[in-house]
Amino acid sequence: MQLVLAPMEGVVDFKMRQLLTDIGGFDLCVTEFVRVIDACLPERVFQRYCPELGNNGYTRSGTPVRIQLLGQVAGALAENAVKAIALGSHGIDLNFGCPAKTVNKSKGGAVLLKDPEHMYQIIKTVREAVASEHQVSAKIRLGFDDDSNSQEIVDAVVSAGASSLAIHARTKRDGYNPPAYWEKIPPLIKDKTINVVANGEIWQLKDALLCQTRSQCTNLMLGRGALAMPDLAKQIKAHINNELYTPLQWEHIIYHIIHSSMHHDEAKCEKYFASRTKQWLGYLKRQYPQADSLFDEIRRLKAKDEVANVLKKYAKAPMLDANHT
Repeated sequence: MQLVLAPMEGVVDFKMRQLLTDIGGFDLCVTEFVRVIDACLPERVFQRYCPELGNNGYTRSGTPVRIQLLGQVAGALAENAVKAIALGSHGIDLNFGCPAKTVNKSKGGAVLLKDPEHMYQIIKTVREAVASEHQVSAKIRLGFDDDSNSQEIVDAVVSAGASSLAIHARTKRDGYNPPAYWEKIPPLIKDKTINVVANGEIWQLKDALLCQTRSQCTNLMLGRGALAMPDLAKQIKAHINNELYTPLQWEHIIYHIIHSSMHHDEAKCEKYFASRTKQWLGYLKRQYPQADSLFDEIRRLKAKDEVANVLKKYAKAPMLDANHT
């Protein structure tokens, strides 16, 4: 099976990808979307979104990273796809799922689900431009206002020659409201040979297993669930491989945060570490009730050292055994 770390705009950046893949379990990361208008972007833009390009497109732990592009002009997307590949991206992902109003107003993301023919032209153009040995994947939702054209959407992706397809099992209108309709995926992919990755509402191991059953997809994409339970991917892999695994406890999560690069090597990190830690606690509280009280302790702190000092009170290194390496 393949576990993919989802592209979450404004959340899963380079440092978060590094931290989560250091914990382990992921086979691929997809970057936050790179917005393409009508021109080829300079190299520095790709490097900003994907610093892993400086490491041949891999995270520190060796997980490959794929750049995601968002836009509506097929030719420009193809040109940027070729450049991203040349810089070291492990394939190209095309965003047809972003529900943000600002993105949709500029005819990017999920709004393209209304026009499967346009999607087809984009994917086909990018696929033809990118050498066949490189993957071209697409991320979609079941539809925009409803799922009445979901089959047409999937057919467009497949016929355009995409290598793989990630399906967030909700419409744009659904947003991120539960449930995810995993059971709607099998009819869409019946008799299709494309690799399909199921996404949406996978918060725990039991959700992952239920998603696999209902979606009939072996491969999964984890987003908010991986932020709420940072070793979720590792738990899933251990279960699938019949391996013993002891989940990380709260004090281990804190240890990983303060020993990550979230507060190192960046000029803007003085405020970055504090703001990102607070943001992450908002996800962690779903699985770890201690996150609420920790947030209260640091909510007024802005300096990275002040926040780190509070976190150190609760941190404990996980045992360095086969479970946590």
